Amino acid sequence: MKAAVFRGPNQMALEEVSKPLINEYEVLVKVNVSAVCGTDVRIFEGKKTKGVRTPSIIGHETVGTIVEVGEKVEGFLLNDRVGVMPVISCKKCHYCLNGMENVCANRTAIGYEFDGGFAEYIRIPRTAVESGNLVKIPDHVTFEQAVITEPLACCLNGQKKANVKMNDTVVVIGGGPIGLMHVQLAKIAGAKQVILSEPIDHRRAKALEAGADLTVNPMTESLQEIVMNVTQQIGADVVIMAIGVPSLVNSSANLLKKGGTLNLFAGFTKGEMTEIDPNLIHYNEINVNGTSALTRADYHASLSLIEAGLINTEILSSRGYTLESIEEAIANVRNGEGMKSIITV
Repeated sequence: MKAAVFRGPNQMALEEVSKPLINEYEVLVKVNVSAVCGTDVRIFEGKKTKGVRTPSIIGHETVGTIVEVGEKVEGFLLNDRVGVMPVISCKKCHYCLNGMENVCANRTAIGYEFDGGFAEYIRIPRTAVESGNLVKIPDHVTFEQAVITEPLACCLNGQKKANVKMNDTVVVIGGGPIGLMHVQLAKIAGAKQVILSEPIDHRRAKALEAGADLTVNPMTESLQEIVMNVTQQIGADVVIMAIGVPSLVNSSANLLKKGGTLNLFAGFTKGEMTEIDPNLIHYNEINVNGTSALTRADYHASLSLIEAGLINTEILSSRGYTLESIEEAIANVRNGEGMKSIITV
């Protein structure tokens, strides 16, 4: 089969590799569509290394069609259309037993410890099959829509951590696909106004399509002044950082009202540090938290939102990529030229 093989920082090549073999407890999926995540970009650049092997096949946002089913697998048939939930939890560690399976102490993941979706076929290991990491896609949901389920589920987890509520003012930092997912989810949650900060023109335009009430170009406008003006000098209820830029953490915290929440949603490069004024946290009693990955419940809820037509997936993606153009797909996510690169296999 063809696969885009990751061999180290900035080294990825389309190669002919052996088609995966499955055992009686596993499933083989023909990949129909995969998408490029910002995390894939960081892996490609060598900025994220945990769980990443070389050489290996990365890619953890994947949907496809079942072509082989192990004889001891129940509940799945040939030609079932499925989404692949990448994070495989052990279900028995302290975190799994306390509602935090997304940060399982023994977690493994497809696209990391197991080969991922930048290939023609993907093997779903026994642990993933038995943990419910393979989810059937409703017939009327296209593969291009369904591939958004995994990142949307991560954003849904982030919205819960940020505690977005009805009548809130929410500021989203970053207008990439993740930022636009947060815009849509905040509006679904009942946010009174959603403000998005993004320097790239076409992304600000898409944010308005996504439901943002106001967009700001932070290169030419003062986000601080705008947020304070529209909130009668009180500040935002929630600020979500959808980009991992350490230098923006403190300024983002400054946008909050007393008792507000700053959610560090995006991943940051290991070793990069940031400064934050502790008095902001102390005197204003703000909450600072993070978000990592997703739970199985998040995935199912996310797929339900897409199935119900509540999420505009078109504005989140850029199509036309194949395995042959994988490096272009990654580059266009990195430079902001497109949105989420959709790879049709």
